[in-house]
Amino acid sequence: MEHQCRITVLETRVFPELQEKYLADPKSGPCPCFKPGDTFLLERNGQRDDFWHMLEGRFCAEAWDCVSRYVYAALQVGSIMKGWTNDEKMMIACCNDGTRPVIFKIERIDVEDRAQ
Repeated sequence: MEHQCRITVLETRVFPELQEKYLADPKSGPCPCFKPGDTFLLERNGQRDDFWHMLEGRFCAEAWDCVSRYVYAALQVGSIMKGWTNDEKMMIACCNDGTRPVIFKIERIDVEDRAQ
Protein backbone atom coordinates (compact mmCIF):
# COMPACT_ATOMS: atom_id res chain seq x y z
CA MET A 1 0.00 0.00 0.00
CA GLU A 2 1.23 3.49 -0.87
CA HIS A 3 0.70 6.55 1.24
CA GLN A 4 0.19 10.18 0.41
CA CYS A 5 0.00 13.22 2.60
CA ARG A 6 -2.43 16.06 2.12
CA ILE A 7 -1.75 19.44 3.70
CA THR A 8 -4.74 21.79 3.86
CA VAL A 9 -4.60 25.41 4.99
CA LEU A 10 -7.40 25.73 7.52
CA GLU A 11 -6.92 29.31 8.59
CA THR A 12 -4.61 32.29 8.45
CA ARG A 13 -4.38 34.85 11.22
CA VAL A 14 -2.79 38.26 11.51
CA PHE A 15 -2.00 40.25 14.63
CA PRO A 16 -1.58 43.87 13.48
CA GLU A 17 -0.85 45.12 16.98
CA LEU A 18 2.18 42.81 17.19
CA GLN A 19 3.30 43.74 13.69
CA GLU A 20 3.03 47.43 14.56
CA LYS A 21 5.06 46.98 17.72
CA TYR A 22 7.77 44.55 16.57
CA LEU A 23 8.21 44.32 12.79
CA ALA A 24 10.44 46.36 10.52
CA ASP A 25 7.43 46.61 8.20
CA PRO A 26 4.57 47.30 10.63
CA LYS A 27 2.00 46.89 7.86
CA SER A 28 3.15 43.41 6.78
CA GLY A 29 -0.34 42.00 6.88
CA PRO A 30 -1.29 38.33 6.53
CA CYS A 31 0.96 35.58 5.20
CA PRO A 32 1.53 36.11 1.46
CA CYS A 33 2.17 32.40 0.81
CA PHE A 34 -1.06 30.68 1.87
CA LYS A 35 -4.81 31.18 1.73
CA PRO A 36 -7.49 29.15 3.57
CA GLY A 37 -8.46 26.16 1.45
CA ASP A 38 -5.07 25.79 -0.26
CA THR A 39 -4.18 22.11 -0.51
CA PHE A 40 -0.97 20.26 -1.27
CA LEU A 41 -0.78 16.55 -2.04
CA LEU A 42 2.58 14.93 -1.41
CA GLU A 43 3.83 11.58 -2.64
CA ARG A 44 6.99 9.65 -1.97
CA ASN A 45 7.46 6.74 -4.34
CA GLY A 46 9.61 5.62 -7.27
CA GLN A 47 8.38 8.45 -9.47
CA ARG A 48 8.08 11.36 -7.02
CA ASP A 49 9.65 12.50 -3.79
CA ASP A 50 7.83 15.63 -2.75
CA PHE A 51 9.13 15.41 0.82
CA TRP A 52 12.79 16.02 0.04
CA HIS A 53 12.01 18.72 -2.49
CA MET A 54 9.51 20.68 -0.35
CA LEU A 55 7.05 20.54 -3.24
CA GLU A 56 9.58 22.12 -5.62
CA GLY A 57 9.54 25.46 -3.84
CA ARG A 58 5.74 25.76 -3.63
CA PHE A 59 5.83 25.68 0.18
CA CYS A 60 7.20 28.30 2.57
CA ALA A 61 10.44 27.07 4.21
CA GLU A 62 9.45 28.35 7.67
CA ALA A 63 6.09 26.57 7.51
CA TRP A 64 7.77 23.43 6.13
CA ASP A 65 10.05 23.38 9.16
CA CYS A 66 6.96 23.19 11.38
CA VAL A 67 5.00 20.55 9.48
CA SER A 68 7.68 18.35 7.91
CA ARG A 69 7.95 15.90 10.83
CA TYR A 70 4.24 15.10 10.50
CA VAL A 71 4.47 14.86 6.71
CA TYR A 72 7.39 12.46 7.00
CA ALA A 73 5.49 10.26 9.47
CA ALA A 74 2.47 10.22 7.16
CA LEU A 75 4.48 9.26 4.09
CA GLN A 76 6.28 6.52 6.04
CA VAL A 77 2.90 5.01 7.09
CA GLY A 78 3.26 6.13 10.67
CA SER A 79 0.73 7.34 13.14
CA ILE A 80 0.97 11.10 13.03
CA MET A 81 -0.41 11.84 16.51
CA LYS A 82 -1.86 8.74 18.13
CA GLY A 83 -3.82 9.67 21.22
CA TRP A 84 -3.53 13.42 20.60
CA THR A 85 -6.05 13.93 17.80
CA ASN A 86 -9.31 12.09 17.24
CA ASP A 87 -7.75 10.44 14.16
CA GLU A 88 -4.19 9.14 14.36
CA LYS A 89 -3.78 9.80 10.62
CA MET A 90 -4.29 13.56 11.13
CA MET A 91 -2.59 16.47 12.89
CA ILE A 92 -3.32 20.17 13.21
CA ALA A 93 -0.13 22.25 13.17
CA CYS A 94 0.83 25.88 12.87
CA CYS A 95 3.73 27.76 11.32
CA ASN A 96 5.90 29.72 13.71
CA ASP A 97 5.30 33.24 12.37
CA GLY A 98 4.04 34.87 15.55
CA THR A 99 2.40 37.85 13.86
CA ARG A 100 0.74 36.00 10.97
CA PRO A 101 0.45 32.28 11.71
CA VAL A 102 -1.05 29.76 9.32
CA ILE A 103 -2.90 26.72 10.64
CA PHE A 104 -2.52 23.48 8.69
CA LYS A 105 -4.29 20.13 8.69
CA ILE A 106 -1.92 17.27 7.80
CA GLU A 107 -3.48 13.96 6.77
CA ARG A 108 -2.09 10.54 5.87
CA ILE A 109 -3.93 9.06 2.92
CA ASP A 110 -3.74 5.31 2.40
CA VAL A 111 -3.75 4.49 -1.31
CA GLU A 112 -4.39 1.01 -2.64
CA ASP A 113 -1.46 -0.47 -4.54
CA ARG A 114 -1.58 0.73 -8.13
CA ALA A 115 0.03 -2.48 -9.37
CA GLN A 116 -3.03 -4.57 -8.53
